[in-house]
Amino acid sequence: MKTNTINISFRSDLLSKIDNAAQEESRSRSELIREAARMYIERKSRWRSIFSLGDAATASQGLSSDDVEKEITSHRRSKNR
Repeated sequence: MKTNTINISFRSDLLSKIDNAAQEESRSRSELIREAARMYIERKSRWRSIFSLGDAATASQGLSSDDVEKEITSHRRSKNR
């Protein structure tokens, strides 16, 4: 697989945390950042799927976003009692 080299800037405190994490895991800085990017993209994809399912469920029930928000608020209030 073809790879590309990029330049990216980090604040020095974040770069230190990246380097410490990479060292703890015996991997390179690049490996750690690649894994972080893959995980971020996968998580965004999963959330997109979850929200799509929620949108489909509310549409099939004839509910609006306000209806869902009111129900959530009501449920949270009942749990706090």
